[in-house]
Amino acid sequence: MTKLDGIVEQTNQDLSDRNIFDTISLSSISTAQFIQPAWLARPSTEVAPDLLGCTLVRQTADGTVLRGLIVETEAYAPGDPACHAYRRQTTRNSVMFGPAGLSYVYLIYGMYHCLNVVTDLDGIPSAVLIRALQLDAMPPGIDPLKERKLDRVAAGPGKLCRAFQIDLSLTALPFALGQPLWLEHRQPNWQQDFEQGAIALVQTTRIGLTQGIDLPWRWYVKQCPAVSKL
Repeated sequence: MTKLDGIVEQTNQDLSDRNIFDTISLSSISTAQFIQPAWLARPSTEVAPDLLGCTLVRQTADGTVLRGLIVETEAYAPGDPACHAYRRQTTRNSVMFGPAGLSYVYLIYGMYHCLNVVTDLDGIPSAVLIRALQLDAMPPGIDPLKERKLDRVAAGPGKLCRAFQIDLSLTALPFALGQPLWLEHRQPNWQQDFEQGAIALVQTTRIGLTQGIDLPWRWYVKQCPAVSKL
C-alpha cells in the first residue's frame, strides 16, 4: 500500500506536552488559521501567489516545531512542459494526480530535496513549489558559523528542505495539524499591509528550467532578503 492509498483521514495528536521550537503555543492558534485542502483545490497559478505570506510549519519526530513565512513560490500545471506530470503518470509523480493538500517531495541532482503542495481537483496534476522561507530564528542543526545570515538559510527550495529536515519520507502526506507538515493562512497584520500596499508581490518567470521558461509562474515578496533570487 502506498502512502497515498493509505491516507484516510487527518490525524489528531495532542501537542501540549511537546518540545516546541516556536515561541507561539499551537493550542492558542485558531483552527481557522490552518489551510484546508478545499482552499488548495484551485489551479496552481491561483494558489501560488496566495501562499505568499502564509506559514509553512514543520513538526519533527521529537516534537520540535519549525515555522517559516513563505516568500517565494512557483506554479506547475497541466500542459506545462516543465511539470513532472507533463507526459504521463509515474510512480514518482503519482501524488500530483491525487487530491489537493498533499505533499510532493522530490530529489534533484541527487542531493537537494524540493517541497511542493499538490493543488487543483483530484485527477488534475498540479502543484506549487515552495522556493523560499523567511525565518525568525535559526533552526536546530544549522551551523551559525557556516550560515551567518538568517535570511539566506531557507532562501531556495533545497536550502529550506535542509533547514526543515524535509526529505522523500515526507512525500504524499497531507498538510494537516498533527502531521509532519501543515500550512497556516496569512496573519491579519501581513494581509493588512499587503492590501494597503506596504507589501508587494512580483510575478516573473521561473528559475532553472529548460522548458516552459517563458511562463510567468513564479511569485515572490518584493524586496524580501529571503527570496532565492531577486
